[in-house]
Amino acid sequence: MRHLLHRISLLLILPVFAFALTAQNALSASRDRIEAFLTTTGFDVALESIALASASAPQMLGIDPEGFGSQWTRLTEEVFDTDDMHETAVAILEQTLSDEALNHAVEFYASDLGQRLVEAENASHLVEDDEAKQLEGQEIISDLVKSGSSRIESLKRMNSAIDASETSLRALQEIQLRFLLAASAAGVIDLQLDADGLRQMMKLNEPEMRQSLQLSALANAAYTYQDFSDADVDAYTKALEQPLMQEVYELLNAIQYEIMAMRFEELAARMAELRPAQDI
Repeated sequence: MRHLLHRISLLLILPVFAFALTAQNALSASRDRIEAFLTTTGFDVALESIALASASAPQMLGIDPEGFGSQWTRLTEEVFDTDDMHETAVAILEQTLSDEALNHAVEFYASDLGQRLVEAENASHLVEDDEAKQLEGQEIISDLVKSGSSRIESLKRMNSAIDASETSLRALQEIQLRFLLAASAAGVIDLQLDADGLRQMMKLNEPEMRQSLQLSALANAAYTYQDFSDADVDAYTKALEQPLMQEVYELLNAIQYEIMAMRFEELAARMAELRPAQDI
């Protein structure tokens, strides 16, 4: 599926799940069909790439992970266990994803265009050098601007369809908040602000963060779909704007962000186990 928070909320997800469990439980899909859905749409790879988000954790705390040597690698592999994250996603989707929404998404992503998109998205998800990907995407955007291409507007529409209610911004704030509070509770950092203070600070930084996310998403989309024609991009955008596809993405985004939040909380708590690496 689509990019992560460019490498990420219980408050956001509870209303989504509450609606889904009451309105869709009787029509939810079987586990086998969920597994097929994950593979066909590429969301299984998106889940695996959540582990790459752990690279941003030390930055949030002002800690250099290299000081912990191999302990850091081992810890992140344990916390961001792909099998566990996959199982969590499947368990939630079994209870929340309706057959109608599943069928609609699979029908599109199983098409020739859909499978080419999944292949490109999967490859983009697994690029570890996110900075290089962003720079290349920005160069593509710059070239599109110079040529007066309408493709930029299609990419903007595509990103809006994926995140119509600014879920990514609120999710990022919530994940950062939960991570910082968990790190403080574990004694990893000495936090000077309480939850309300952190929320207020994030609110002040919201305009800058919103713009940063939008620019990052645009560069990411430009990079990911660079080999697709304008007609393909327009067709994908229209498909993403369909109500059932919007329903699918709202649910998948919520699941993805909550898994990230839970994993970051666990990572913060377990960072207290780390000890500085000894030179040999």
